[in-house]
Amino acid sequence: MAAIKQLAGQTLWYGVSNIGAKFLNYLLTPLLTYLMADTSGVRDYGDYSLLYSWIAVINIIFTYGFETGYFRFSNKEGIDRNSLFQTAFGSLLISTIGFIILFSFFRVPINNFMNLEGHPEYIMWCLYLIGLDSLCAIPFAKLRQENRPKKYAFVKLSGIIINILFTVLFLVWLPQYAENNPNDFLSQWSSANNRVGFLLLANLLQNLFVFLILFAEWKGFRFKMNKILWRQLFLYSAPMIFIGLAGMINEVMDRQMLAKFLPAGMDAKRVVGIYSANYKLAIFITLFIQAFKMAAEPFFFNQSKEKNAPNLYARVMKWFVITLSLAFLFSALYLDLWQYMVGASYRSGLGIVPILLFANICLGIYYNLSVWYKLTDRMRMGLYITIFGALITLVGNYLFIPHWGMYAAAWTTLVCYATMVLITYFMGQKYFPIPYPVKRILTYLTIMLIFFLIKMGINALSDSWTAAMQLVLRLPAATLLLAIYTIFIMKVERTELKTMPLIGRFIS
Repeated sequence: MAAIKQLAGQTLWYGVSNIGAKFLNYLLTPLLTYLMADTSGVRDYGDYSLLYSWIAVINIIFTYGFETGYFRFSNKEGIDRNSLFQTAFGSLLISTIGFIILFSFFRVPINNFMNLEGHPEYIMWCLYLIGLDSLCAIPFAKLRQENRPKKYAFVKLSGIIINILFTVLFLVWLPQYAENNPNDFLSQWSSANNRVGFLLLANLLQNLFVFLILFAEWKGFRFKMNKILWRQLFLYSAPMIFIGLAGMINEVMDRQMLAKFLPAGMDAKRVVGIYSANYKLAIFITLFIQAFKMAAEPFFFNQSKEKNAPNLYARVMKWFVITLSLAFLFSALYLDLWQYMVGASYRSGLGIVPILLFANICLGIYYNLSVWYKLTDRMRMGLYITIFGALITLVGNYLFIPHWGMYAAAWTTLVCYATMVLITYFMGQKYFPIPYPVKRILTYLTIMLIFFLIKMGINALSDSWTAAMQLVLRLPAATLLLAIYTIFIMKVERTELKTMPLIGRFIS
């Protein structure tokens, strides 16, 4: 129980940073979708989403799995952590400079491929922000390994605030200034760029700020790389390149394929913009998953030597699923309210939100299950599973997007993650058996889906009502369903809840 409390405490702090950072970043979604409500604005938002999906993919190449490798080797006997840091950070520094130089030679053809309207400098901005992000990976990993979530939270939150400030500066203040001072140098520079470029520049300035504020973590760096340790680190981490790439295909390639395979008569960039904005409404689940990942990876490695580790992992999974199920209901049942977090021009895609919410539950479960191949050094197994998921993503989107558009992308995402969960579970039980309470977990998920379907039935009955009358019925119904589910969980898990700090005081 002490170990679970430690994980919960760290998840809370990483949650504060990720929830705070993502929530602040999420505030950009209503800002951008309301500011970019015209047709060209929705298309710009689509361009922005497509560009960032590629940035996520290239970021995997820049870091090549060394973050996970750092966690793994920092817990191995005989490994000097200072030497490990020098080796990992030095490797990323050298490779980052090399990658930026290499990709810079192809900035014009990349710009043409991305349809960025003759702005090859945007590709350089992308390379710089990716490079700075990769250089922050090991300092951030060091903070997590040393159990310093408070500083981690401070740095993350500060970076997002910088991003928001520059985004507001570029998209709100600068256009007004340019209109009042048309001959000014700043106004001319503004007119030479577009909204996609301004969003990139805000992100670049954020990453530069974060790298500098992490100075205390990397100021002791010297080029004292251990070649033997580097080889071991790279051999362990190399499969993460392919796992990461395949995983990123699962996460972001749906946008690219929407842009490529929608019927010719449809405005593909507009559809991508709508899809991407509604994807953000799955925020409550994605936030918890990211916070959990930040705390869980070092936690799982640290606990792996304990005799009761499998039982501990099983209990973690149960509470993980309970939390995700509550987040699903909180998001899906109150979608009548959350829809106002995106502009009216984007709400035609609200129907994909529950599908993506459940898909993200499956993704979270997969992350939890994947502990077995990391602890047993069978990274290739993780690679095969992720590649299989990527194939489902590619084939499903290729076959069905021309017929069902963004709904095909959403359902393909769900099928992909659900399949990966099943494969990972059964393989994990063979190589690293963990006594997961499968029946109880499935019961919670089934009841969750039943409650959601009840809410959908209530929505259908009130479709012809005015918007105000719909809320009068739907919000109390949502609150009642969520309350019943929460009480059910508390009744079933009462014994264990009594042993938890704070919560246990209120359980009789």
